[in-house]
Amino acid sequence: MKKFQTATAPSINVGGKLMTFEKPVIMGILNVTPDSFFDGGDNTTVEKALEKASSLLTAGAQILDIGAYSSRPGAPLISSQEEMDRALPPILAIRNAFPEAILSIDTFRADVAAEAIDAGVHIVNDVSGGTLDEEMFATVAKYQVPYILMHMRGTPETMQGQTEYTDIVTDVATFLGQGIARLRDLGVKDIILDPGFGFAKTIDQNYELLYRVDELHYLGLPILGGISRKSMIYKKLGTTAQEALNGTTALNTLLLERGVQILRVHDVAEAKQLVDLFY
Repeated sequence: MKKFQTATAPSINVGGKLMTFEKPVIMGILNVTPDSFFDGGDNTTVEKALEKASSLLTAGAQILDIGAYSSRPGAPLISSQEEMDRALPPILAIRNAFPEAILSIDTFRADVAAEAIDAGVHIVNDVSGGTLDEEMFATVAKYQVPYILMHMRGTPETMQGQTEYTDIVTDVATFLGQGIARLRDLGVKDIILDPGFGFAKTIDQNYELLYRVDELHYLGLPILGGISRKSMIYKKLGTTAQEALNGTTALNTLLLERGVQILRVHDVAEAKQLVDLFY
């Protein structure tokens, strides 16, 4: 007998196939950046990116989230062209090697998103929730791909100075609700919500949001939880990102108990074991 279930959420159309959420979906992180907080520099060649993609898929990832721009707090700005130069060769190689794999592009830039979709990506994961590129929502509407709408303020360079909230959950929900309305007006059908753990939030705010994340289910859309190896874990424990797997699993357990439908993780095998224990 199954003891847990995800909250009710509509299926999404991914490349002409329905993705449903009776059981949580695991998104594996594939950073092709030289400076990401945990695995920066590990996958900067096409060969290394292919090896990582194979490893994540074999471990049980149902989505690969490919990022070519580090969005860690204080991350420096890079040009759109540099982001494309990093992202597109691995995307093309992964599409060729694993044609059935579902790919997501982690970017806040509309032109990068468009090029990635043309190269075979299925989902756009925008850490800025459309705030850093006014063309992003229109681009997603044009291509009719699923869009991950995340809460953030400012830019990766400035966001940690923008943490004043009346009520963290209410304010995040208001931001997401406004984004949903704009996307619906443009005809975007498939939306996933991300409360944005670690983005423009203090450690205490991150934990309050985590404990109350189930309050966001009233918006009626799938929720993605991305807490993997983040500073909300290792700073609280006085350790490092490299030592944050156990904490990640503990917090992912809380996310599953609160009905979150997608876990975005570095460590796919461990997340799959957790999901299999729950479901």
